[in-house]
Amino acid sequence: MAGGILLVMVALDMLGPGETSVSTQRCENIAIVPLAFPLTSGPGSITTVILLVSRAENLLQIFIVPVGIFVGVLLTYLALTFSTGLFKRFGDQGLRMVTALMAIIVLAIAVQFILDGTAGAIRQFEVGP
Repeated sequence: MAGGILLVMVALDMLGPGETSVSTQRCENIAIVPLAFPLTSGPGSITTVILLVSRAENLLQIFIVPVGIFVGVLLTYLALTFSTGLFKRFGDQGLRMVTALMAIIVLAIAVQFILDGTAGAIRQFEVGP
């Protein structure tokens, strides 16, 4: 349930306004951490991987998670490589639309994780006959 709640927060942050204010102190420390890692492998994606592996019921399902990660890394590489052309093609409004679509998908996954966690918690407290 906690992972689902974290994903809900990430999705709602993606749906929020695109412009945020940044403090001067944060700007000074931004060079310490490479930006690409936290943005592509942030808490939402890490939580999703942990939850998917924990829900895997057999070896095939466990194997599919790293394959999905590889496909995601490949698509991210291609998107970052061709980002200038993609930005020109989609424009500012198109990128906002893609971000909103991805946020809705993440939100749907998060709600499912919360429902699964709630159902599991309820089963633990059920008293048998």
